[in-house]
Amino acid sequence: MARKERIQEPISGLVRPDYLEERIKDGWRLVGLEWERDVAEAAPAKPQAWVEEIPYGLQVSDDCSRLVANPAEVETIVLALDMIVEDCPLSRVADELNRRGYRTRLGIAWTPTALFNLLPRMIQVGPRVFNSEEWLTRRERLPKVG
Repeated sequence: MARKERIQEPISGLVRPDYLEERIKDGWRLVGLEWERDVAEAAPAKPQAWVEEIPYGLQVSDDCSRLVANPAEVETIVLALDMIVEDCPLSRVADELNRRGYRTRLGIAWTPTALFNLLPRMIQVGPRVFNSEEWLTRRERLPKVG
């Protein structure tokens, strides 16, 4: 297979037809054109505002100074954790949450995928939940391993 040779030439005016004919006679084929133009300077881009989703189970306090527990979301997390600890598949957990009328923040039904995406948050809040008084009473009804 023959090796291909390519060149780029800066041009500072219109290309004369005889120049193109010379190149073609020398074996060159025109394979592309590159265009350029001057544009006015755009205003510098404004820095993007820092936007971060509020972790599930929390909400902004009434005085907007901190994050506080969102009771409905915490209840959802506790119920989901309870069922996961009982070794229920995420599909069954999602079905139970939906049966009880719980919805995601977007107001849609729970799915196994939505619960899977919530698992890191459940792991994050797990120590608080597992040490709560409510959890201690729930734990008593779990089967004993051993």
